[in-house]
Amino acid sequence: MTTFEVKDMTCGHCIKAITQAVMTVDSTAKVQIDLSSHRVQIESVSAEAELSHAIVKAGYSPIAKAAEHASYAPVKTTGRACCCH
Repeated sequence: MTTFEVKDMTCGHCIKAITQAVMTVDSTAKVQIDLSSHRVQIESVSAEAELSHAIVKAGYSPIAKAAEHASYAPVKTTGRACCCH
């Protein structure tokens, strides 16, 4: 499992954009995102560098983190500031 911290991820649109970016690299990847901790966990056969590059191309700044075993579910936002406004 590959884990990134993506501090510039702020809303549901960001979650969708990052997920789609990862899927362009590996359409069978499992992506788990915790918006509150800015954590993106990816279960994929693709290399960390490929996944990171895809997220960067989507406009975000991923920072690779040591592998973690905790599971994160996507967090929906309501009433928060959003990068889309």
